[in-house]
Amino acid sequence: MKVGLYFGSFNPIHVGHLIIANHMAQEQDFDQIWLVVSPQNPLKKKASLLEDYHRLALVNIAIEDNLKLRSSNIEFKLEIPSFTSVTLAHLKEKHPGYTFSLLMGEDNIRTFHKWFNYEEILENHAIYVYPRAISIKETELIKEIPDNSLMHHKNVHFVEDVPVMNISSSFIRKAIKNGKSVEYLLTDPVRKCVEEMNFYR
Repeated sequence: MKVGLYFGSFNPIHVGHLIIANHMAQEQDFDQIWLVVSPQNPLKKKASLLEDYHRLALVNIAIEDNLKLRSSNIEFKLEIPSFTSVTLAHLKEKHPGYTFSLLMGEDNIRTFHKWFNYEEILENHAIYVYPRAISIKETELIKEIPDNSLMHHKNVHFVEDVPVMNISSSFIRKAIKNGKSVEYLLTDPVRKCVEEMNFYR
């Protein structure tokens, strides 16, 4: 089975995440895309970050009707902070017949050389890079990040036709806190759950 791993805090999961995950599942010949929910780092407490199991539950609600998307709590069981190379090793041990690839935004591949054991990840896993819908300010910051050979590595694949949206979880949290509507930014089931549980208020 060919699986694409989409890591994130998903705080909360929104339509932008789902569009990317679904597009990759449909267009890149993946059997499944796993949305890997990153646990909270106990050394970096963040008041706006929901408990791990709440964020995982929201992901499950968001993708329940899509057979090609599934959630993963694999990192909940690993040491904090989580290192992607360690997570990949555990997944490979648990699913020896699966092929795991990474999905990431263009901004992340530019700093990938700073990741723990990045050479090992690149040697053994394909990375599918999608463009980011970012602000002008963020564009200027990315330009300041020097290009490196990883951008042209044989296992790095740029997917240019991904319909990305300039939506952020932080924008959604702020809107909810200020009593604004987040309709259309979250799927209806996720939005109803967030409202019923009074998350982010």
